[in-house]
Amino acid sequence: MEGMGVPGLSRAPLGRAAALLGDDPHNDAGLRHAAWVARCVGRGEAAPLTVSDVTALAEHIQVRSYEFAERIFHSDSPPGGVWIVKSGRVELTVGTGPRKLVVQVLRGGDVDGDVQHFLDMNMPYDAHALEGATLLFLDSKAFDALLAERPTVARRWLLSVAQRVATSQNRIIDLLGCTLAEQVAKTLLAEAVGDVVELPQKTLAAMLGVQRQSLNRVLKKFERDGLVGIRYSAVDIRDSARLGAIARA
Repeated sequence: MEGMGVPGLSRAPLGRAAALLGDDPHNDAGLRHAAWVARCVGRGEAAPLTVSDVTALAEHIQVRSYEFAERIFHSDSPPGGVWIVKSGRVELTVGTGPRKLVVQVLRGGDVDGDVQHFLDMNMPYDAHALEGATLLFLDSKAFDALLAERPTVARRWLLSVAQRVATSQNRIIDLLGCTLAEQVAKTLLAEAVGDVVELPQKTLAAMLGVQRQSLNRVLKKFERDGLVGIRYSAVDIRDSARLGAIARA
């Protein structure tokens, strides 16, 4: 199982877990998904998982696939469980039409629904697939049982929640009092994957809470200065150092 490194779980125990699950290809897929989830939540060195932890996780994971623009969950409804993005991108939005605001774009490894589940809250936003997407899902009952029976998994998940909350707070604080150019620079650097921000300007503008025209003026200036390249539904970062200097201004 090359490339399936799980923090806190060596390849040898992972191989033993596969043997315990037998030769059923569905079980093998479940184990791979469980290993992926273990990589996405918490820090392995703080809460190393055992073979039985991973196999228990594998038993509860559901795989769900969504087509472009398909709704994944609704706002003002219970989460129903926990979602982990395996592939593709998921857009979280509030409002509709001209009042639509993009809260966040989830990518592979991002987790959602657990905070609302813990607090017995409805989801505050809608979720749609920005492209074909595969998500791993743990329904509420299975998730509660897993955390109750597996304290190491519970600790690891708590670390994941704390890290995500801290990251969100820091990002909000970081944007307060910034000029629009600084906000755009920070957002581009935060959303880039391999020096490419694969988001249309409409989405970027909604994430920043500004008009698309205002965002476009800043991006055009960045392009003239050689910082970025603008193309359809994407922005290429050409000088991350100078863009970072603007973000830190």
